[in-house]
Amino acid sequence: MNRRTFLLSSGALASAAGANDRVNVAVAGVRGRGREHIEIYARQPNCRVAAVVDIDQAQSERALGLADKAQSFKPKVYQDFRQMLDDKEIDAVSIATCNHWHALQTIWACQAGKDVYVEKPASHNIWEGRKMVEAARKHGRIVQVGMQSRSISHKQRAIELLRQGAIGKVYLAKGLCFKRRKSIGTGPDGPVPPGVDYNQWLGPAPWRPFNSVRFHYNWHWFWDTGNGDIGNQGVHEMDIARWGLGKKTLPKKVHASGGKFGYDDDQETPNTELAVLEYDDCQLVFEVRGLLTGGESSIHWDGSNFIGNLFFGTEGFMSLDVDACRIYLGEKRELAQEIKYQEPRQWDTAPHMANFLQAVRSRKPAELACDVEEGHLSAALCHMANISYRTGRKLTFDPAAENFGGDRDANQYVSRRYREPFVVPERV
Repeated sequence: MNRRTFLLSSGALASAAGANDRVNVAVAGVRGRGREHIEIYARQPNCRVAAVVDIDQAQSERALGLADKAQSFKPKVYQDFRQMLDDKEIDAVSIATCNHWHALQTIWACQAGKDVYVEKPASHNIWEGRKMVEAARKHGRIVQVGMQSRSISHKQRAIELLRQGAIGKVYLAKGLCFKRRKSIGTGPDGPVPPGVDYNQWLGPAPWRPFNSVRFHYNWHWFWDTGNGDIGNQGVHEMDIARWGLGKKTLPKKVHASGGKFGYDDDQETPNTELAVLEYDDCQLVFEVRGLLTGGESSIHWDGSNFIGNLFFGTEGFMSLDVDACRIYLGEKRELAQEIKYQEPRQWDTAPHMANFLQAVRSRKPAELACDVEEGHLSAALCHMANISYRTGRKLTFDPAAENFGGDRDANQYVSRRYREPFVVPERV
């Protein structure tokens, strides 16, 4: 064990200094979001992007140029995630790959002794999300999920106010993902682009011929690789809704309906979805609208989207979005309090990644703004909604077992058939 490895595992890094104590991060998936990871880690003190991993050589080349400019250091390049895990110089892995890869890459990294920052949603299905939690605990790893809102001060304060009874007893939380999405169109299968390892890109997903319509970003709208917008943008607001309700478990009932309206294209997931998740003492309602729409309450409009949360209590209600938390009280719904966004306008990822690095140094998972179990539970709410949508009916859920009991039709979506050798293991 070298000195840096000892420091990381013992927690001594929190008080150490110098280049030998730097946290070396590998960023996996460097097309869009991953390049943001590179820029942010390069700005963090005593941190370096030491490797980039991508199945597309062209994306890796762009990422190398970005990293070299951002930190004056050229990272190593890997096309196969597993080869990067053998690199003893890598301390942590930051995962910005497709949803269907999140769980397996997180588990592999934990098994290899790496800490993990994994983008939302934590998982592609409920079962593998629980396996991620088990892997983090078994191997003593720090695993942060990219629910960046949990590191933003006005949203943290909003949750504190809900806990303190600012709007009375909260009986309903509603998440809004009214995000304009245009048609992805249609297209034929075709040859794999040069420099792309398509087998690695598919990974755990079933084999399908390459199709550019299902590739960059559009993979969100296909069940094999994505979870629709409820599991894309929506999972952020789903997490805030659950956070605000103070729920550390999953609900017992779920009913979702909707459809793909307005377009005749290749998309599989719905662009309109309404889900009701029932706890014993409150409800969580979530709505996705990808077509033209108006907003609700005072939720921020950015010119095309309305994204945020509403909390309803016995004394009033709260709206919470990227700009502010606003509390309205009484029969006249008068504005009683407003707390505005405080952080520098660098969005919300930088403080979330700083929080991750802090926990990497301290070895204290409790310091994480969004530990892997929090990420798992919020992602599972999205999966539950999608399962109800796909079965076409209201479902009863067993929160302890994290499945639908004897409902075989619903349970087929709790996990998936993994493509060898990209299999999420039963024993992590």
